[in-house]
Amino acid sequence: MSSAMIHIGLSGTRAARASLELTAQNVANASNPDYSRRTLSQSELVASAAIDFAARDAFAGVRVGDVRRISNELVQAQVRSSASDLARTEAEIEGLRVAETALEQSRLFGSLVAFEAALVRLESDPLDPTLRTAVLEGARRVADTFGLADGTLADARSLAGAEVTAGIDKVNGIATEIARINVGLAGVRDGSGTQAALLDARDAALRELSGELSISVRFDEFGAAEVSLAGAPPEVLVDKGSASALAVSSQPDGTVTFSIGGTNVEPVGGALAGRAAVLRDLAAAQTDLDALAADLIARANSAQASGAASDGSAGAPLFSGSAAADIALALQSPDGLATAPAGAPAGSRDTGNLRQFIASLGADDGPVAGTDRLLLGLSSKLAALDTRREGLSVIAQGAEAALLRETGVDLDTEAADLVRLQQAFEANSRVIQVATELFDTILGLR
Repeated sequence: MSSAMIHIGLSGTRAARASLELTAQNVANASNPDYSRRTLSQSELVASAAIDFAARDAFAGVRVGDVRRISNELVQAQVRSSASDLARTEAEIEGLRVAETALEQSRLFGSLVAFEAALVRLESDPLDPTLRTAVLEGARRVADTFGLADGTLADARSLAGAEVTAGIDKVNGIATEIARINVGLAGVRDGSGTQAALLDARDAALRELSGELSISVRFDEFGAAEVSLAGAPPEVLVDKGSASALAVSSQPDGTVTFSIGGTNVEPVGGALAGRAAVLRDLAAAQTDLDALAADLIARANSAQASGAASDGSAGAPLFSGSAAADIALALQSPDGLATAPAGAPAGSRDTGNLRQFIASLGADDGPVAGTDRLLLGLSSKLAALDTRREGLSVIAQGAEAALLRETGVDLDTEAADLVRLQQAFEANSRVIQVATELFDTILGLR
């Protein structure tokens, strides 16, 4: 009896010690966002035998089982999905904010309004050399600000393109890491601490990947992940120990396309999808900016061609170029401004041609209104994205909180477990002590 008690007590102390070590591991990783709480399975150990049809049981203590990692795949999927949606929106906001700031700081709209105002002032005294010089300088400033806006917009596109390239490298690195983890999971013992650590690393890598791309995940019997890009078609990125490379191609208009193994894919979520959307928006903004510059050149030069300068000669072109990148002031002399209608004599104070140019410049389809619409469009889209981000942030925070409740470490619970396990260890030690005393008593009877 005493030897059985010693064995039972010994198994109990081993189980208590193993549980204490695991609880300590939980406490040590309480602040680790990639750690899932562990528990230790235990089962009763009983030996049974039958002699002469008489069944006898021998209690043998407790068996220490597997390390169980607390996990919830549904909640993990919700976290990945919400993080992917939020990352796309934040990437769009970041890219468009840079473009909006660049266009606003170029003061393009302000220079057009100032140019229009200078033309209106010239209408009051069309032969005043000071007013004519002010108009010419206003035109020069407009050309310069178009070039500045074009350059800053190009910088924003270059930055977004560089972020796409960096994102591609990050995705391929994570995919390779997931494939390596898959290989490790296939060869590790089920229920071991090593398996739990690999599963933690797998889920952390999947969450990081979902920040760049919207993904769908399936797990095999070993816990290895098959990762596909969500969308059409759902191309496989990681399959067991093999990772395919995600590639990006730049188009002539500055937009990008993605492919896996030569098959084009269209990410629907994640920061890469957001940056691709930004590049599309910036390409559209570049087209609009070039159209505004071309429209201003056409309206100004047409007005000049249909009027007469102060010396009675035909008006020369005010601007040269055809787009925002190359627009420049072509007229060098203020006297060359064609304020009077064609055929008017030298020194004419008739401002009919100037009046028509002012009306054309300020028309609803003119460059001033067009620039305002361009800036307003960016601001409105950013406002809508900000509102969307607020909603997605609430969803993402809720999913993270649910995951923390499911898999996180509760220090109060762990502290209570430490007290309970300490008492269990002491109690099992007492069992061994009692068994030893009984054994000594039996020996003393001889």
